[in-house]
Amino acid sequence: MGSEITSADLRVSIGSLNLKNPVMTASGTFGYAREFEPYVNLHRLGAVVVKGISIEPRAGNPPPRIVETSCGMLNAIGLENVGVERFISEKMISLQGINVPVIVNILGDTLEEYREIAKRLADVDGISGIEVNISCPNVKKGGVAFGTVPNMAAAVTAAVKESSSVPVIVKLSPNVTDITEIACAVEEGGADAVSLINTLIGMAIDHRSRRPQLANVIGGLSGPAIKPVALRMVYQVAQAVSIPVIGVGGIETAEDILEFMLAGATAVQIGTANFVNPRASEEAVEGLAHYVAEQKLGSIREIIGGLILP
Repeated sequence: MGSEITSADLRVSIGSLNLKNPVMTASGTFGYAREFEPYVNLHRLGAVVVKGISIEPRAGNPPPRIVETSCGMLNAIGLENVGVERFISEKMISLQGINVPVIVNILGDTLEEYREIAKRLADVDGISGIEVNISCPNVKKGGVAFGTVPNMAAAVTAAVKESSSVPVIVKLSPNVTDITEIACAVEEGGADAVSLINTLIGMAIDHRSRRPQLANVIGGLSGPAIKPVALRMVYQVAQAVSIPVIGVGGIETAEDILEFMLAGATAVQIGTANFVNPRASEEAVEGLAHYVAEQKLGSIREIIGGLILP
């Protein structure tokens, strides 16, 4: 059985990006990857997605900015990051020998900022893909999130795609009426894949002090609590687009991953689980290998979209 597990074919492709397995880390939960090196064999992962990068450094929101909830957590970190120049000169230098695909999540407040970040990253060695966070507010449109309006989502996608030489993944917000409409718009804008879902908007209140538990009042809900919503949205989007879908939201184990792949996901990202169990992503890879061996599958790809309906 051991040799069968070792030889299990877990390979998947996201556009022109070939992964040794479908397990990726989710942006914002894995730092700049090297921080997890003492706990995880990074080389065993399909890919790592670093935390979101903006044009200028961001200090983020004031504390408290993380609250534990039932089956999950709320965060209002505020997209704290070192900025694109320091990321290129420091973080990417240390990541170039990591021997696993590095995907850079990018964010901006204007279309021009997204385009500029993509341009600056275009010639940087070691970057295998770009993930575009379109949950950010467009300051020129009064703070409306790029990811909630189809034509705005498509415009951001096109701008990044024009400036990139690597596959472009667009991360979709669940805080919309119809996520398939946004997915179709970014596909038309040139996205090579979509990842979903980003966090759900939520809040927590301390009834004793009668105050919000987050200094920012509202934050993003993640963790096991959102898995059913993420699974439903992945299933719907997979039916609506022809590009690969990456499932995100409440994924902790190989069993969770298999559910998302049956719903139509080609790959997945593990996020909040990293805070509870730093080895969650590596353990999930092992679980998938066991599954492929036990089921005598030729490849993990055989189960993608294989949900049997009533």
